[in-house]
Amino acid sequence: MLLFSITGFTLNHAGQIESQPKVAIQTAVVSPNVLRDLQAAAGTDTLPASFQAWLDRSWRIDVPEGVAEWSPEELYVPLPRPGGDAWLRVDLASGEAEYEVTDRGWISYLNDLHKGRNSGLAWSWFIDFFAAMCLLFSITGLLILKFHAVNRPLTWPMVGLGIVVPALLVLLFVH
Repeated sequence: MLLFSITGFTLNHAGQIESQPKVAIQTAVVSPNVLRDLQAAAGTDTLPASFQAWLDRSWRIDVPEGVAEWSPEELYVPLPRPGGDAWLRVDLASGEAEYEVTDRGWISYLNDLHKGRNSGLAWSWFIDFFAAMCLLFSITGLLILKFHAVNRPLTWPMVGLGIVVPALLVLLFVH
């Protein structure tokens, strides 16, 4: 919860937190055999195994199924990730390949995890579980307040303020 709160703060002040993205660009040329396999697979959802093996040897990357974007001239593969971005482009005529990775730093990484952006199915399930546990924690907290409210007359007015103040801020200042 502490990390979630901290990243909530950093997200709220993202415009005031400066970062210097680091961009790394790598180039290579696909072998003629692999290029032929790529040209034959143009327009399909599946990339040839020979190309996947070439990617693993050249840049240690694995392209998920169904993300390739084909045009008559090139193959483009977006590879977004938490805290950065990456993409791969292969010219289908010459076999020239370009791979670019952008790293926006650890604050961006944590912010993307907070939002579940480009973090995969397992992390999405974890966030859903965490949200459910926070909901359970909040509901049991209200039940505990109900139990103790008998001896504390300011309990429900304070809970009411916790609802009214944010609602007023939204109605008056958020447009």
